[in-house]
Amino acid sequence: MRCEVCGRKIHGSPIQALIEGAKLTVCVECSKHGKIIYDEPAPSRETPKLTPTPFVPKKKPMTAKVEITQEVVEGYHSKIRQAREKLGLSHEELGKKINEKVSVLSKLETGKMTPNNQLVAKLEHALKIKLIVPITKEKVTEIPKSPNRELTLGDLMQLEKKGGEEPTERKQS
Repeated sequence: MRCEVCGRKIHGSPIQALIEGAKLTVCVECSKHGKIIYDEPAPSRETPKLTPTPFVPKKKPMTAKVEITQEVVEGYHSKIRQAREKLGLSHEELGKKINEKVSVLSKLETGKMTPNNQLVAKLEHALKIKLIVPITKEKVTEIPKSPNRELTLGDLMQLEKKGGEEPTERKQS
């Protein structure tokens, strides 16, 4: 039999050793490089007793409710272009000034891309313009409805023409 580490012929009984995580059959000299493994008793066939783990209810993840109170102005693309041209800057110069790509600036000015908050802040500072305004809530006109009948498309058309007045009563047939 040969040593699995040095390859020499083993004189006497071979030794089982754990060397760098591997179980090897080695000679007496090479057994010094690891931990000698003595004969292990055979593992019993008994099933290990399982202890029940206590039930721990999962905590609900906290969800932060973010209320959006500002939005980018309408026509931001033309506003950016006008401010850039007013300062006499090219796309390249503005890009270097705010550390953005020319392609991003081109997309912003053509309206193909909406700027994020970080980009809006950079543009506002560099161009000295205002791009974020508080959100305006649209006014919803209440459509008057008779309690005894449903609203029809014709009623809505008349409401549009009259500028928000109550539709006239129809005779029921």
